[in-house]
Amino acid sequence: MHIFDIDILLPDLWAILGAVPRTLVMALTIFIFSTIIGSLFALIEQRRMPVLREFVLSYKVAFKGMPMVVVVFLAYYGLPIAFQFLADLVGLKVNAHRMPNEVTLILALIACVATFQAEVVKGALNSFDTGQADAAYSLGYKNSQLLRRVLLPQVVVAAIPDLANSFMVIMKALSLGFAIEVVDIFAQSQLTAALNYYYLQAFLIAVVIYMVLAYLVTRLADRTERALRVW
Repeated sequence: MHIFDIDILLPDLWAILGAVPRTLVMALTIFIFSTIIGSLFALIEQRRMPVLREFVLSYKVAFKGMPMVVVVFLAYYGLPIAFQFLADLVGLKVNAHRMPNEVTLILALIACVATFQAEVVKGALNSFDTGQADAAYSLGYKNSQLLRRVLLPQVVVAAIPDLANSFMVIMKALSLGFAIEVVDIFAQSQLTAALNYYYLQAFLIAVVIYMVLAYLVTRLADRTERALRVW
């Protein structure tokens, strides 16, 4: 049978496309929360807040050094125990062991990706020319005005390319979820191929889907960056 037989490719394509919305929702959730946490980490480091800065540095060293798959398995086995202990401590009658695996995967990847987002935001903050802040203060700007009108627009523009890359890293990292029975694009391609044994075709379809998503994310990032630079 031909490797690109349409009778094989089309059913596999529709089956794998069915996992795209679920994958995007998980990726966006991880991206948003990891960026928020990473931004807080970057601000703590930049302002050299005592105690908190030492905690952030230790956190970054720990999570940068651990493979993501290890963090996923630690979360898979450890989070239900930790949540059950906390629930019992406050008297809540819940079964934390029934926590969805998708939640476990999202929390694990947020913990990992936040360290990289912190570096992205930190680099963007360091790219800001402090002379502009001095000029803004000389014009009578308040701290809130400086943040909103001068600092934030430039930091966001500087961070956009790296944030787009981070989103694609998250998309690829979600494939680790198959180890704990979370189905994303890659996992769906494996499950689809297991039904008809056409693994090459299923994986090629997954590759094309990832490439299309990467192209769309890159185009969106470029357009957003150009729009903000004009603004």
